[in-house]
This record gives sequence, C-alpha cells and structure tokens, in this order.
Amino acid sequence: MRTDSTELGDARRRVEALVCDLPGGGVDERMFTEPWELRAFAMAVAAYHSGRYEWSEFQLSLIRAIKQWEDGHASEPWSYYEHWLTALETVLADNGVLSDAAIDERTREVLAIPRTANHHKAHREPVAVSPAVV
Repeated sequence: MRTDSTELGDARRRVEALVCDLPGGGVDERMFTEPWELRAFAMAVAAYHSGRYEWSEFQLSLIRAIKQWEDGHASEPWSYYEHWLTALETVLADNGVLSDAAIDERTREVLAIPRTANHHKAHREPVAVSPAVV
C-alpha cells in the first residue's frame, strides 16, 4: 500500500483496495487490458467518493448498458469497460455533472489526436494499480 498522506494518496489507496478485492485483481492477474479501462474505473470511483452520484445509481446504469448491448448490439465485441464508461457518462449526465455536449466535444478532441501522439514522451500518471509486495 502507498504511504502518501495527501488527498491524492488517499484516493489512490481506495482505488487500489477496490481493484485488489475484485475478481482477477491479484498481483499476477490482469483485469484491465487497456490503460483507459483503469482510468474509467478510477473516474467512477472518484466521482462516487466526491458525492457526484450514489453507487446504486451507477449499478443500475451499468445493468441497463449491458442489457441494451444484449438486446440489440450483441454482434459487437464484448467490452465490460465500454459498458462501464457508458454507465458513468449516463449517471454523470443525469445528475447534471456532465452534459452530452461536453462529452461530445471532448470525444471529438480526443479522436482528433493521432493514436501515436506523445508516445515518445514519459507519462507520469499510473496506468495500472499494483500494490507493493512487502
């Protein structure tokens, strides 16, 4: 576990604890196949801890997102964290934290960046959660 006593350190410890308690969250197991999946997970946890929504709202939204995929889009590849992200966007929009226009604008900005942009520079933010082994 991290020993950073800042608010960010506290948030990281909460996310680490949640990740380690999830099925497949062991040190040698991979839960997140892409860095954005971990970020989506962490954003949902951070928004919940900031009081942006109730966890039950998020759970219901996630269930609806998965059900919608099952009902009409099951031919598309399965991606749990795509449904997770859809649920997060929906809950934040429903609670007035995020507007559809803001999501659309940011999506356009991100998609305009080449996939290889900034890959030659060091990235200081974590892309995985792995508790220290003592």
